[in-house]
Amino acid sequence: MRITIDTDARTLAVEEDGAARTLDLWGKDAFELISDVWLRTSWNAKYPYTFTWLDRPIIQHPEDMVRTQEAICAVRPDVIVETGVAHGGSLVFSAGLMKAMGFGRLVVGVDIEIRPHNREAIEAHPLAPMIALIEGDSAAPEIVDAVRALIRPGERVMVILDSNHTRAHVARELEAYAPLVTPGSFIVATDGIMREVADAPRGKPEWVDDNPAAAAEEFAARRPDFALAPPAWRFNESALDRPITGWPSAWLRRVG
Repeated sequence: MRITIDTDARTLAVEEDGAARTLDLWGKDAFELISDVWLRTSWNAKYPYTFTWLDRPIIQHPEDMVRTQEAICAVRPDVIVETGVAHGGSLVFSAGLMKAMGFGRLVVGVDIEIRPHNREAIEAHPLAPMIALIEGDSAAPEIVDAVRALIRPGERVMVILDSNHTRAHVARELEAYAPLVTPGSFIVATDGIMREVADAPRGKPEWVDDNPAAAAEEFAARRPDFALAPPAWRFNESALDRPITGWPSAWLRRVG
């Protein structure tokens, strides 16, 4: 694809597969095309590695953080399970939202390795009373059982998968944690952007097929109790209707 932006003429010209078209630079189509390119280049530049949330690093694109906040406020879960802990920013993000909004009891963070300095910082954080850490393979039966033991009867549960992003591992996580998700809530397979950046300098060719989005799409195709359904925007005074996200095909809503 070749893109030519002319700010004087206020146009965006696109040439792709032998076809050419010219867009209004200020229109919806141009915005979405530019945003898709920006998303890929920002991933390669490690832009998501530049943020903190309440003093802990959080490795996410800002729009995905805001959309997740909207979903959490809509679902109002009692427990949020997150696989992949890293520096703990996402755990603090979820716990802080629940505390600020006056609902929710616990955020459970699962990781195959919780590094000592990260554990120390998370456990010293003011929101630590709302966070439980479990170390181990997130898809291992004994670890899933340990997570299940922290959930009380009748509690509403949301699950966010952000650990090992191979297609096979995410598929295992989806099968393992889907039973914990309450109807109307979500299990989220993050970072499907891998398939969009397979050709980037930091990418890998195998990511075209080996990515979380592929696992989520396969899961939805065989599970009538889950649907690929990103949360509806709760506010929109624009002509836009799709997110600029690093999580394509991520949101699986439990139906019924």
